Amino acid sequence: MNISHQRDTAHPRVRGTERSLARRAELIAIGRKLFADTSYDALSMDDIARQAQVAKGLIYYYFQSKRGYYLAIIKDSVADLVTYAASGLQLPPVDRVHRTIDSYLRYAEHNQAAYRTIVSGGVGFDAEVHAIRDGVREAIVATIAEGAYGRSDIAPLARMGLLAWVCSVEGAALDWIDRPELSRDVMCELLVKSLGGAMRAIEELDPAYPAPQPARRDT
Repeated sequence: MNISHQRDTAHPRVRGTERSLARRAELIAIGRKLFADTSYDALSMDDIARQAQVAKGLIYYYFQSKRGYYLAIIKDSVADLVTYAASGLQLPPVDRVHRTIDSYLRYAEHNQAAYRTIVSGGVGFDAEVHAIRDGVREAIVATIAEGAYGRSDIAPLARMGLLAWVCSVEGAALDWIDRPELSRDVMCELLVKSLGGAMRAIEELDPAYPAPQPARRDT
């Protein structure tokens, strides 16, 4: 009898959890559209609730605050970027690099407000936004290292060389979305070639990390 009762009461909880997760995901999807090109400060909770056509209390229920809602939106969109960048293992290394950089630029282009928040660190010093930014950096470094050297656990010098390149990409992408004078294809090719330069510098300082063939000057 007790076992039967436990089974009967478990199912509503499971269904309730599934509905809650689905509702939360729906609110995040709505928020991603709202904040794609609108800064954090430009939208009040009343604005968000009105445009999302939901009660303001529902957003507070799932995310506790406007900041909690915004962080959840950023984490969700960045997770898509990182997952996409880390996929495509079947592609040749040079194609995977192009794919990773192109997806990064697409994210910056189509999520300009969120991208500015991530790269700048949020309003003032926001430790959680900094952690998100650092996670993206490390994921891109790991993806490039895996394609270039066949592993992501690389020596400090090689890691720093790739990290310096990633940080330069952030600054270049920020300027590009403000002044989109170059096409995304040209911008991607420029960043790929600058990565080749970074890899040649890494090889010069640490021969244990030779630049991949497409990055060499003699090809």
